[in-house]
Amino acid sequence: MGETIEIRAGDGSTARIALRGAEPVSWQVEEREYLWNGDPAHWNRSAPWLFPLVGASTGGAVQVEGRRYPMAQHGFARDLPFAVIDRSEEAVSLSLSDDEATRAQYPFPFQLTIEARIRPKTLAFEIRIENPGASPLPYALGFHPAFPWPFADGERRADGGYAVLFERAERPFVPEVGAGGLLVRSERALALDGARLDLDPDMFTEALVFLNAHSRTMRFAAPNGRAIAMRMEDFPHLAAWTKPTAPFLSLEAWTGHADWAGFDGELADRDSQRLLSPGATARHGIELAIEG
Repeated sequence: MGETIEIRAGDGSTARIALRGAEPVSWQVEEREYLWNGDPAHWNRSAPWLFPLVGASTGGAVQVEGRRYPMAQHGFARDLPFAVIDRSEEAVSLSLSDDEATRAQYPFPFQLTIEARIRPKTLAFEIRIENPGASPLPYALGFHPAFPWPFADGERRADGGYAVLFERAERPFVPEVGAGGLLVRSERALALDGARLDLDPDMFTEALVFLNAHSRTMRFAAPNGRAIAMRMEDFPHLAAWTKPTAPFLSLEAWTGHADWAGFDGELADRDSQRLLSPGATARHGIELAIEG
């Protein structure tokens, strides 16, 4: 985990943010932990940021002006140290800029700034991506928090009473995930009842990916009415993921997604990759809140 910075709200809620990846690794409300603890027996992360890509790339590489650059799934930001640029009792701002190591994978200048701010029962993030270069910056951004399952009453099983509640009704079909984590054009059906997805650990043979979703809020709801809500600003794609035997559920927010199987083009032409103009700044937002 490495070095972390704690922020604290007036009601005693706390969060710890790791300098590595600017990753939230703890969020406690009323002395209860609401982030997954990163147990490597199941998944060694808690809530990573995904940048400059989301998902897998064909052949584990991206192409820029005809040259291929190695690129791990979900990019490199989650594994790099961020610098502290501002902090207070309730907030901290962390920043990552390009250097020789990042340019060997992603040949672009950039600055990624993540501000975490805690309030009673709420943990909010403002994300800024700046392009100081002279050419468009192709990027994708994602947030991948995991939460204990169960986090209140009920059990982690098909009839345990846990559900994902979407803000609006979503399509009950998701793309299948193929070899190497690439998306394929065939779909699988879900037992999604409008805006409610009753959770069964066995449904997670792969991530459930909701492309161009209608909702901007997802709630991980317990049978007693308590919920972890994730509200998103400018994240059009959503996902839910776990492993069949892992005691957590991840809700994900993405601006982009994995390559489609068979894609072999330029990074700038990747489906859903965004192009940030020279000198421009993009802003995105995430808010986690305990309800009920």
